[in-house]
Amino acid sequence: MLKKLLRRGAEPRPAPEAPPDTRVYAIGDIHGRSDLLGEIHRRIRADADAAPQGRKVVIYVGDYVDRGDDSRGVIDVLSASTLPGFDTVHLMGNHEDIMMRFLEDASVAPLWIANGGDATLYSYGVVWRQAASDGDFEHLRAEFRRALPESHLRFLRRLAPFHVEGDYLFVHAGIRPGREIELQDAADLMWIRGEFLDSDADHGKVVVHGHTISPEPVLRDNRIGIDTGAVATGRLTCLVLDGSSRRILQT
Repeated sequence: MLKKLLRRGAEPRPAPEAPPDTRVYAIGDIHGRSDLLGEIHRRIRADADAAPQGRKVVIYVGDYVDRGDDSRGVIDVLSASTLPGFDTVHLMGNHEDIMMRFLEDASVAPLWIANGGDATLYSYGVVWRQAASDGDFEHLRAEFRRALPESHLRFLRRLAPFHVEGDYLFVHAGIRPGREIELQDAADLMWIRGEFLDSDADHGKVVVHGHTISPEPVLRDNRIGIDTGAVATGRLTCLVLDGSSRRILQT
């Protein structure tokens, strides 16, 4: 009863807000669906054209590669200036993490291929069963490195671990509850699930993330999940933040 009375008397928390004069677009996991990426970009442009003057930023929460048919096409688009007039932020997803690890260590190949890396290899013209015959994953690594354009490698090396806009923190997978963002482990930012997803803790900022698929966007007080399984569902989700308002664009 005391807890209820205290809650009634407490001041309501102000609604989270994007920075002033800023409209934020956050796009969920793409996974090789360059067709859906093109469509969501068209929707973002149309939405932004209807907005008053001000800063516009688009944030991609990671997992650009694997599973879908056109990882190369996705990286082609993202590594170019596809939304002129927008500030652009690209975060590192766990699938980019695996791919980059494979470029340094051929023994990562089975893990990457089991998680959809075969589709990425094919998109770059590498037939992995031929290149890795007799388990020669070093040869496969060398073939992929030759096929990977330098512009794509530069793009992948510049991916950020997290980004902040106003009252929102953007990461790929989530954060370790109770730990300051500067002290977070990079692996948690790209891979965490249960401890973060099940937490009702106040993280200080609303965490916008992908990584964990849900049929529809998940909007909670402390987090917003925007991975709607684009590779299988055809539904690529974009969260739009403007002041204290939240909207969803989808393919």
